Amino acid sequence: MARIPTRGFATSSNSSRKEDGIVEYRVATDVDDENLFRFFEQYEDEAAFGAHAESDHFERFAAELPELLAGEPEVTRFEVESATDVEL
Repeated sequence: MARIPTRGFATSSNSSRKEDGIVEYRVATDVDDENLFRFFEQYEDEAAFGAHAESDHFERFAAELPELLAGEPEVTRFEVESATDVEL
């Protein structure tokens, strides 16, 4: 299987990180499948998430996705009330 071109991922990620209300925005490749990508996004609030979904770069990226995906993307949303560091 050919590797998915990731230039659009990098461009979209870099643009997203510059948005107001973005706490964290990362894309990771699965260690067992180089064509499986996971997006980790953290927003200050619902308004920041909404603004991201309406941004020009998000809309361009969303338009390109059907050509890259083998099927429907799996999306999971987590609501985190608090987080603490763990000492290892």
